[in-house]
Amino acid sequence: MTEDAAIVKALQSVTTATLTTVLLKHGLRNVWLRGTRPLRANQARVVGRAFTLRFVPAREDLATPASWASPISTRAAIEAMPDGCIAVVDAMGVTDAGIFGDILCARMAKRQVAALVTDGVLRDLDGVRSTSLPVWCRGGAAPPSVGGLTFVAWQQPIGCGGVAVFPDDWIVADNDGAVVIPAALAQELVPIALEQELLEAWIMNEVANGAALPGLYPPNAENKARYEASKAK
Repeated sequence: MTEDAAIVKALQSVTTATLTTVLLKHGLRNVWLRGTRPLRANQARVVGRAFTLRFVPAREDLATPASWASPISTRAAIEAMPDGCIAVVDAMGVTDAGIFGDILCARMAKRQVAALVTDGVLRDLDGVRSTSLPVWCRGGAAPPSVGGLTFVAWQQPIGCGGVAVFPDDWIVADNDGAVVIPAALAQELVPIALEQELLEAWIMNEVANGAALPGLYPPNAENKARYEASKAK
């Protein structure tokens, strides 16, 4: 198994809530991409490397239907996306212009893109839902992207939902939204996140058995010892 495959497998069992806690303990507070909500109910958790796309405010000489055929276009960016990536799109939080529709999402699904995450909105929502592409966004809007945005680049640092995302950072998205893990920290943080999930599962079991929270969550020395002993069984 490759290093990336091992990270994907591990993070598929870690919630974004746990990740924000682990990242907070490492000094990273601004990691949750605001406005990224799953388009489908009960969407499965997805994990992948970020492939970034960036929009700026619409400028009338550039934001035209003719721009869709430009070498610098969302169409060209999609053809550059590698298998398993998560497309992370900086749409500046604009909610009255859909950055992608069903055709573009269908092409991304065909190219085995793991998911689309954006702080903007999509159009053709019924068609998008009919594709197999998992999507996290703010919702839907009928007007096309050029009605409010100009596409300018891919695979550059972006701000999505108020969070800095760099190409190849790790993205984890579930029912609580999307979280970024800096690429350089993933190897260090994954085992810590897995251990946090185990600890919280043990705490949940203790709560189910009637235990009080003080000294349990977070655990004091006595409960830490009990937890460690439970792992040894």
